Amino acid sequence: MNIFVAKLSSDTTPGNLTELFSQFGNVATTKVIMDKVTGRSKCYGFVEMENEEDALSAIEQLDNSNFMDHDIVVKKSESRPQNRRHSNHGFGRQEGQRHKQSSSFNSNNPHEGNQQHRNYQNNNFNRYD
Repeated sequence: MNIFVAKLSSDTTPGNLTELFSQFGNVATTKVIMDKVTGRSKCYGFVEMENEEDALSAIEQLDNSNFMDHDIVVKKSESRPQNRRHSNHGFGRQEGQRHKQSSSFNSNNPHEGNQQHRNYQNNNFNRYD
């Protein structure tokens, strides 16, 4: 079972998590999430335990407990969306939908509106009358 652990100290290592959770059973993997830019801990991580009963016991006993001077949050990890790369991130469009053209030039050709706009600018703003 995969377990989510939050509000960790920025000094927490995967080894610290392994040591903490191994009190409850066999730990398969541990991971502390690091910021890609700064290389510093994001103060949360994941622990995978081999036995579900051991994992549930660890969640029950460690949630809201003090670990490395921080009150940590421990809960069952929720599965990630399968296709995060193409999600709409809550902006209302579904995958594959295009933005509607906001200009007054409507056409099925996405480049035609830009050309019409350039023609309009050239005809109306570049006159030396």
